[in-house]
Amino acid sequence: MQARSTAASVAAALLLVYLPAAAQQSPPQATPAPAPSSVLVDGALAVPAAPETDMVPAKFSQKHAADDGLSIAAYTFKLLTPDERRAIYQGLKDQPATPGLQAEISTELPFTVEPRAVPGAVADRVPQTKGYEYVVADNRVLLISPQTRFVVGVFSDVK
Repeated sequence: MQARSTAASVAAALLLVYLPAAAQQSPPQATPAPAPSSVLVDGALAVPAAPETDMVPAKFSQKHAADDGLSIAAYTFKLLTPDERRAIYQGLKDQPATPGLQAEISTELPFTVEPRAVPGAVADRVPQTKGYEYVVADNRVLLISPQTRFVVGVFSDVK
């Protein structure tokens, strides 16, 4: 029993010695800001010749904030090259137009408008269009998801 009280007395004495010393220590310092030579700045790679990626958080990039609003199908057509976009427009622009149709990406096509399947020649040139439908309206080609009738791509004459 005496060994316990001696151990307790020693522990109490140590606390009295070390607690005031610990209380006098300065509080922990905040983490310093990253050095200007950091590899990442606002989520983007900040090294020479770094590729632009979609990994930058939307709060740092208006472009990525806008991309976050796209449906997955529309994002597929966002990634097309200028040549592929031109091929879609050139291949479909001369088809009969739907008068008075004003639509943008994510607009649901009215049931009064009848889209047509993307022709094989265009689908062969731009494989991403296979299985989609289209409508020509206001000098633009609108790609339509047949399952949802939503506009997933808008293509106009780009010189």
